[in-house]
Amino acid sequence: MARNRHGDGRRGRGFLTGIVLPFLLTLAPGLALAPGLGAQDVEDRFPGVSLGLLFEGRTQPVIAIQPFEGGAVAQRAENIVARNLRHSNRFRVLDSIPEAFTRGQETVDYALWDQLGADWLVTGRLDGAGTLVLEVHDVIYRETRDSGRFPILAPDHSDFRLSVHIASDAVVQWVFNEPGIAASRIVFSRRMDDGSQDLWMVDADGENLQRITRDRPEEEGHPIAMSPAWSPDGRRVVYTSYRSGLPRIYELNLETGERRSVPAPMAGDYITPTYLPDGERIAFAVNAGRNSGLFTYNIVEQCCFEELSRGRWEDISPTFAPDGSQFAFNSNRLGVGAPQIYRRPVNGGSPAIVSPYLYERPGYYTSPDWSPVGDRLAYHGRIDRRGTHQILVSEIGRRGRVVQLTQEGNNQDPSWAPDGRHLVFAAERNWGRALMIVDTETGATRTLVSGIVARMPAWSPSLSVRPAADAEAPQ
Repeated sequence: MARNRHGDGRRGRGFLTGIVLPFLLTLAPGLALAPGLGAQDVEDRFPGVSLGLLFEGRTQPVIAIQPFEGGAVAQRAENIVARNLRHSNRFRVLDSIPEAFTRGQETVDYALWDQLGADWLVTGRLDGAGTLVLEVHDVIYRETRDSGRFPILAPDHSDFRLSVHIASDAVVQWVFNEPGIAASRIVFSRRMDDGSQDLWMVDADGENLQRITRDRPEEEGHPIAMSPAWSPDGRRVVYTSYRSGLPRIYELNLETGERRSVPAPMAGDYITPTYLPDGERIAFAVNAGRNSGLFTYNIVEQCCFEELSRGRWEDISPTFAPDGSQFAFNSNRLGVGAPQIYRRPVNGGSPAIVSPYLYERPGYYTSPDWSPVGDRLAYHGRIDRRGTHQILVSEIGRRGRVVQLTQEGNNQDPSWAPDGRHLVFAAERNWGRALMIVDTETGATRTLVSGIVARMPAWSPSLSVRPAADAEAPQ
């Protein structure tokens, strides 16, 4: 049996996800079609682009989870793993398993699971030391694909769920040789009824919502914290705060709670910070009239301002390619009312427009985020002065092809998951506001947190459990 791109010759089991367009309608280079959009819809919203394949039809493998052994905590871990695998959008998880398949099997009966329609099987047990022993079985080839041992913290520990998420991501890695998203978190700016904005954080499955800043201003007024970004090691967050009365940049250590500020040697507003891939330097915008620009600062050594760009225009929201060779940013170089997304080599050169610019209808595009695993830029935009924003992805490695991922409501501030496949964004629908997640491979969308006014979400890299002296094995 021939092997597919994941290294396995899978039969045609499961179900097809996404939409296949049987032909290509060429209007001009650029935009791929999201589900439910017709040629006229795209032409009206983003004219001068082409309709193409967005979601290729492919078979989702079926995965079964045999009930984990080890008591109530093992059952909780099993439920978390099942939910994580659903949220990965890579499997169809079997919901109902006959009793004969679940108990009393000292060894895996591959023939039985094959009859049930499973391509993959997950087994697990929690031992007395608080270790989850996890195995993934290839039912079709009748073999154990991989196994591992994962320390699980006590259920009342703040990182209990994270310790299970790490095990869940191992399943995705073993089957697809690609990272999962379960062991990650999203930080965002949340606007409250009194007008204040602090940073909040939530797990990638929507659990553990918590506030992480309380930036009370030194002068009268409400606290405002915004534009968060994660360090590559997932231990720090850099953001803009008005706690001094002016927009300045701060770094928060999530493990210690320590906060330190970035100096402001020149006048202006210090906004939209992000980390460079080395994790030592940050880049940010300083809006100072004709002296505006993008700058870097080594926040580890606390020294060394360096200029990336400077001019009479406003360049903001820098974001870097994974290898650090290029960066993208937002700029109003074409006019105040028509910001565009540009990219440029870090060592200099002329910036190139990435967003779907048209001379007579330049549009409005902002909030770029570079994928952590490839040459793709996500951002939001609209073509007219009025109207809703939609989430777009420019595929730099595919001649700038642009994909529209949303079409309903207002959608802003996309941020990539560590797998380079999922995006989180701030959404406004007729039923309210929310943070939502879209899978760029299948188009599947889910609500992460609803009923809140969330802005500027930032998705973390894959996280590890923070060391803690009070960590105990689950009982």
